[in-house]
Amino acid sequence: MTNPEIIPRSGHNISRKLISPNALKVLYRLKEASAEAYLVGGGVRDILLGEYPKDFDIVTNLQPEKVKGLFHNCRLIGRRFRLAHIHFGREIIEVATFRGTLKDSISNHSEHGMILHDNVYGTLEEDIWRRDFTVNALYYNIADFSVVDFCQGMQDVKRKTLRLIGDPNVRYREDPVRLLRAVRFAAKLKFNMAQETEAPLFELGYLLEHVPPARLFDEFLKLFLKGHALASFALLQNYGLFHYIFPQTVVCLEQDNFKMMLPLLEQALHNTDERLAVGKTVTPAFLLAAFLWYPLQKTIRELQHDHHTNQVEILMTAIHQVLSKQAQRTSIPRRFTTGAQEIWLLQSRLENIQKKHVLRIMNHPRFRAAYDFLLLRAQAGENVEKQAVWWTDVQTLDGEKEKPYESEA
Repeated sequence: MTNPEIIPRSGHNISRKLISPNALKVLYRLKEASAEAYLVGGGVRDILLGEYPKDFDIVTNLQPEKVKGLFHNCRLIGRRFRLAHIHFGREIIEVATFRGTLKDSISNHSEHGMILHDNVYGTLEEDIWRRDFTVNALYYNIADFSVVDFCQGMQDVKRKTLRLIGDPNVRYREDPVRLLRAVRFAAKLKFNMAQETEAPLFELGYLLEHVPPARLFDEFLKLFLKGHALASFALLQNYGLFHYIFPQTVVCLEQDNFKMMLPLLEQALHNTDERLAVGKTVTPAFLLAAFLWYPLQKTIRELQHDHHTNQVEILMTAIHQVLSKQAQRTSIPRRFTTGAQEIWLLQSRLENIQKKHVLRIMNHPRFRAAYDFLLLRAQAGENVEKQAVWWTDVQTLDGEKEKPYESEA
């Protein structure tokens, strides 16, 4: 990889018109400071694929402190590896210094091969080894508008092939999150994986047990709330990786008495993708409620069998147990666990219709999400279809007609 292919402006379709004006400002400022400056990663890949990128990442030979000195709107972040975030209102342009090769492989790696310390600077030639996939390792040079390709990434873009750089067994062990990134990019880009990139996915899932829960939650968001949730779920299931993110869910999926679970999950993921496709908002709380709904029902049954106590206590105990177990795999911010819990608690109120409480329920901040969840359950085959129809009618009745709850309000 020491002799890269230099693809001139005439050999690719990257135009500065397709690059964020703010990213161009950063690239040009670095160039004016006599620094090397390249657009890299998804920004380059997506333009080559004929799409408009959402993120524009830049690499340079300047160290973070010197980058900060060039931009008054720059903040340095990160412990494992220092990054410069340059703020333009809501848009953040990330600038990274070329990463180098780790010198002491023993002290910098865990017993499983995971990189522990990563704050090493290097050259452009070394930086390529710290990237993951060939299609994410194309460097657009602002100096002459060429693309620098060290690893035949341009060919893989054209072939729609996802290929890991280097020895896959080593690269996955260095950072097991790459297992999930492989799935995510294959789902997002609709690429086929190279055989040597795909094969370890069936064998190395256990490495995810050593990944901090906070990182796994971040990957959960990227897998399921970026518009390719259903495809990501199918691939995770295929490679046996979903178990390492939602172990309680997989236990239920494998049991015959939860046959409705797979249709519910697939419909929830499909709906999420559709909402994002038309610009609607989505919340992790809803998907968490869906993923953990049947583990909650399973836990409730176990508690009912083992303890003679009231149903409210059983429900609250079950919710606590399920969310606590999930937090061991993916740390979940309280606002999302609270949202999922409220969706669950409203299900019994939607099922057991008390007309005098209808207005109060409909004014609940989580009513719409809870109602959508009720529809999901009905579509999956749960015995709540009558209630789903009733709540749908309540919301769609003409204002001049008598509403079904007013006579008992």
